Amino acid sequence: MKNSRNKKPFWNRVLIVLLLLLLVPVILVAGVLTFLTVTEYKPADRETMVLSGDGKQTVTVGDSISVMSWNIGYGALGDNADFFMDGGEMVMTASEDRVRSNLEGVMKTVRKIAPDVAYFQEVDSDSKRSYHIDETALLEDLYNDDMETEALYYSVAYVPYPVSPIGEVHTNLQTLSKFDLADATRIQLPVPFSWPVRTANLKRCLLVSRVPLKGSDKELVLVNLHLEAYDSGEGKVAQTKMLLDVLQSEYDKGNYVIAAGDFNQAFSNTDMSAYPSYEGMWTPGVVDVSDFAPDFTLVMDPATPTCRSLDKPLASADQDTFQYYMIDGFIVSKNLTVDAVKTIDTGFVYTDHNPVVLEATLR
Repeated sequence: MKNSRNKKPFWNRVLIVLLLLLLVPVILVAGVLTFLTVTEYKPADRETMVLSGDGKQTVTVGDSISVMSWNIGYGALGDNADFFMDGGEMVMTASEDRVRSNLEGVMKTVRKIAPDVAYFQEVDSDSKRSYHIDETALLEDLYNDDMETEALYYSVAYVPYPVSPIGEVHTNLQTLSKFDLADATRIQLPVPFSWPVRTANLKRCLLVSRVPLKGSDKELVLVNLHLEAYDSGEGKVAQTKMLLDVLQSEYDKGNYVIAAGDFNQAFSNTDMSAYPSYEGMWTPGVVDVSDFAPDFTLVMDPATPTCRSLDKPLASADQDTFQYYMIDGFIVSKNLTVDAVKTIDTGFVYTDHNPVVLEATLR
């Protein structure tokens, strides 16, 4: 009887230990989900953005202007990098020195292009992955005291995945302009993800800036964007529809509209035969240009790819059989004449995207 009574406390202790081992990960997961839910970035549908600087140039109907768009990959997606979300292995994709080197390369290229307006996507302001470098401040210096505005669209105190977590992320759309900007607005796009995935995901948006036209009551409306990448397709469709609604509303007012950025989609009127999607690779969606007819022209430059895959580093790969994409371009209202559109071939040394440049005239 004595031995039997002694066995019970021992097995009770074993049971308690096992229960604790099961409960600890449950408590940790619950704690992380609670933290992400409480700290989730929840922007309003429309927010007025801060403008800085002083645009010294004016725009008049009849003028020709140049606009550049470039996804800079937060300075960490140079030709040495792959990325786990694209089938690669890396989370931290560059050293701090390489991030700074990439950013210097980006800025050198922009100075050479010297566009009147520059749209940038994936510009970190305080992120672990880019060593908390304020990239928005660096790019702002490109235009000295000219106009600048930015809109946050990825803001998470701590992204808890993958096994080596992404950590803190704060990423912006940024627009620089030699022209005077009257105002800038952040317009929230539909989020295709539900809780809890939504809490640590991007809150994509449009950054809409307005340039008053000299001698006219109309405006030049500049729309900077970066549409969904990793959804099942519905997100891209919903965001593209909302984009069209915003653009159409502006054109119906008689305004001149230039939307540009990383669409994560090809345009149906662009010859994509040089950039086939290989088996097993991420495949972009397609924007049907007829949806934007008759008031808008959609243009890409198929002579040079605008994006490369991040399934493996480019520098050490066979570049002739590499996966390239055409997903960066312009949507231009019909009251503008498209004089030229060109993708600048940087060899993807500084980022996984090439800059695209539009020259257009206000009719």
